[in-house]
Amino acid sequence: MMRLLSAVFAAFVIQGQSAPPLVTVPERTDYRETSRYDDVVAFLRAVDTASPRVHLTTFGYTNEGRALPLAVVGDVADASPEAVKASGKLRVYIQGNIHGGEVEGKESAQKLLRAIAAGEHADWLESMVLLVAPIYNADGNERIALTNRQLQYGPIGGMGVRPNAQGFDLNRDHMKQESPEARSLANLLTDYDPHVAIDLHTTNGTRHAYHLTYSPPLNPNTHPGIISLLRGEGFPHVTNQVRAKRAWEYCYYANVPGPAGPDGGPRGWYTFEHTPRFNNNYIGLRNRFALLSEAYSYLTFEDRIRVTDAFLEEALGFAAANAERIADAVREADATSIVGQTQSVRSRFHKGGELRILMGAVEEHRHPLTGRPMLLRTNVVTPETMTDYSTFESAMDEVAPRAYYIPAVLVDNPQMNARLIGTLVDKLAAHGIRYSRLEADAEVDVETFAITSNTQAERPFQEHRIRTLDGSWQAATPRTLPAGTIAVPVSQPLGRIVFYLLEPRSDDGWVAWNVLDQVLGEGVTSYPILRAR
Repeated sequence: MMRLLSAVFAAFVIQGQSAPPLVTVPERTDYRETSRYDDVVAFLRAVDTASPRVHLTTFGYTNEGRALPLAVVGDVADASPEAVKASGKLRVYIQGNIHGGEVEGKESAQKLLRAIAAGEHADWLESMVLLVAPIYNADGNERIALTNRQLQYGPIGGMGVRPNAQGFDLNRDHMKQESPEARSLANLLTDYDPHVAIDLHTTNGTRHAYHLTYSPPLNPNTHPGIISLLRGEGFPHVTNQVRAKRAWEYCYYANVPGPAGPDGGPRGWYTFEHTPRFNNNYIGLRNRFALLSEAYSYLTFEDRIRVTDAFLEEALGFAAANAERIADAVREADATSIVGQTQSVRSRFHKGGELRILMGAVEEHRHPLTGRPMLLRTNVVTPETMTDYSTFESAMDEVAPRAYYIPAVLVDNPQMNARLIGTLVDKLAAHGIRYSRLEADAEVDVETFAITSNTQAERPFQEHRIRTLDGSWQAATPRTLPAGTIAVPVSQPLGRIVFYLLEPRSDDGWVAWNVLDQVLGEGVTSYPILRAR
């Protein structure tokens, strides 16, 4: 990430007394081990004590009841959302460890805090406040075993697991909001309202020659101003700076599936999914800048931390230098209504031009304690020209309405109806979406969606069988909506999330995640939620 001052490894002077040196667990163990939850909390407390610019708080809990630590860094009075927003500065959220086995971001975030506590990067804090959450999937982190993430090159002392304690992949939970971790994060996004979110991962996919890959939001509905600044300037800046300073190669995240692409398509550089269940896509549909990084799994553990350090340094340097432009782009996105605009409900890979991709190679080593194979990156670099599939385009469009209406009565049984309505209201509130209830009966021109196909996936995914509806919205007709009907306006800053949650053909909304299964059974011919053009 940066040249650490030698003073960082010396004792800090705290209230006239020397404190133990701030050393991370990997540094202390010669990169044999990663930090546990208690290690991270102790480190953050020490940094909080060492620097008046670091304010330690928490932003929620895990499924097993661990408090999620958050270090608020900057010239603010305290760690509260009110104090942070009152600063008027760019707010940047940094998250590590959404997957408990991908530990490099957790370690890099701690090093970043130590460097700032030692006086480095003071210029960043002139324009930014950082919100640093090193250990998001704390429960998964604690399930350390030597056999997790097999083939990854260390740490030999083991690492955690991908899911949380419920068995959920937290990077698939942003839309359905079924974990306490996802709800805690959504609350943070609502309360602190960061302009930028950086999510730190580790990839074990294609054996390419890049030290780290990255991604902006991938959903086509993301405000174009966000994508333009990230792809046009932000990520090129990171790539060029890292190459010039360290001779490392970074690139947009993707994989080469094999001799042919998905579904027999051409060989190419294919990114991951467009759906907002993923963190970076969800952040993008909230009109915020999202940067995902993936350190290359087959580097050494030490080098994976170092390449994540460098990504953070260059990305934060760019954000600090362009704080006003980033904040302006966020304001523009929030002020832009999608009402009446064509939006995507399902997407497909966009076939781009030809790319020169650096393919690589690995060599097999043996874990010294288990004897299992581990793969280590070699310096072999083989350029290959292939088709770029690192972006998406719409495969199915819909025009965004003015509002959605959830009828006050969805099922005849009053108790069941109250529970279902309560669930829907709770899910809206979890995202921070604005809604209201009709105080009196009102006549509104509304459209109804006629269902022509209603299917469910055979195999469960994240404990759900994904549901897919097809059909069409019918011409608007006047209807008296009773008092208590829930009105959800689309013309609000979270309008893109509203649209993706409530549209019946959306591939990542309430229909897909079985939220409305109680009213979408066999024989149902219309979608229960109405909308107004």
